[in-house]
Amino acid sequence: MIQRKWPVSSVTPETPIVTVMGVLNDAAVKVVFIVGPDRTLEGVVTDGDIRRGLVEGARLDDAVCAIMNRSPLVLRPDDDRIRVLDDMRARGARYIPELDREGRIQCILSDEEIAIATEGDVTIVLMAGGLGMRLRPLTDKTPKPLLPIGGRPLLEITIDNLKRQGFTRFVIAVNYMADQIERHFGDGSAMDIDIAYLREEERLGTVGPLRLLPEKPVGPVLVMNGDILTTLDVRRLIAFHREAGVPATMCAREHVWRVPYGVLRMDADGRFAGVDEKPARRELISAGINVLSPEALDLIPTTGAYDMPQLFEHVRAKISAPAVFKLDDYWLDIGHLEDLRRAQDDVGELFAEG
Repeated sequence: MIQRKWPVSSVTPETPIVTVMGVLNDAAVKVVFIVGPDRTLEGVVTDGDIRRGLVEGARLDDAVCAIMNRSPLVLRPDDDRIRVLDDMRARGARYIPELDREGRIQCILSDEEIAIATEGDVTIVLMAGGLGMRLRPLTDKTPKPLLPIGGRPLLEITIDNLKRQGFTRFVIAVNYMADQIERHFGDGSAMDIDIAYLREEERLGTVGPLRLLPEKPVGPVLVMNGDILTTLDVRRLIAFHREAGVPATMCAREHVWRVPYGVLRMDADGRFAGVDEKPARRELISAGINVLSPEALDLIPTTGAYDMPQLFEHVRAKISAPAVFKLDDYWLDIGHLEDLRRAQDDVGELFAEG
């Protein structure tokens, strides 16, 4: 983890509010930490706390303990960093103190630093080598991952969304019109990330390209189809996979479809028992997002095309049963023109640029 040395601005609980205002004005991180004699954290004060305190009748010469926030967000040694990060973002907090087991401030962390530290061992592999046959003629001259949605390429939206969650190392598997994809993204430096490529000289299936990884990953590998739009919090998927202790986890999505006819019901004797008019059916389908631990990668054969369902069957037979993560977030597989049109309608609201 690359950690900046954010300076800690601290005062004692007895410090006058007017003095704290000066400290806050000079602070690099606009928060002042209130610490006791043993340097344990007792509270924090921001500009908003001071304004509220003065409105409620506090005087500038009052001790800051009268207006400080006594229950600030903090990061303790055993805290779930994903939950802490979510709390920070929900409150609009950019920085948080990291405490030792005695409650003393060790350093100040930004939300970005926590995100990177949380998932720094995860490799993201985006499968972007498909032909996009069902989207022709749009894909005759443009690979599907570069089709524009809301003015941005589909794959760029996916990468940007994952970057916001703290992921910075990406691998893109390419084949069809690979040169266009590589020219667009380069090494990722323009997006402040790292991008490497797995170049398929022949069709290797949906998991075969992973044998081209230059070195075996030490942590989980997220494998995601490059033609998917989703608001899934991938950090929670990774956390689920880690906690399950399994070699592989498949993301599943409920698919609801309606039978266009009246469906007969029959009794035990094979006679008419009723009609269900155009009933809805519900099935779990693969969402095209999977997490693989290093031991699962060892099962990938060294030659030939190899698909994800085959790998999951082999994992179940040779190691242990994979887990299934049910995805309830927005998810759209852009396989047809109508999917592309729907994505154009959804992207502005769900995937704002920046």
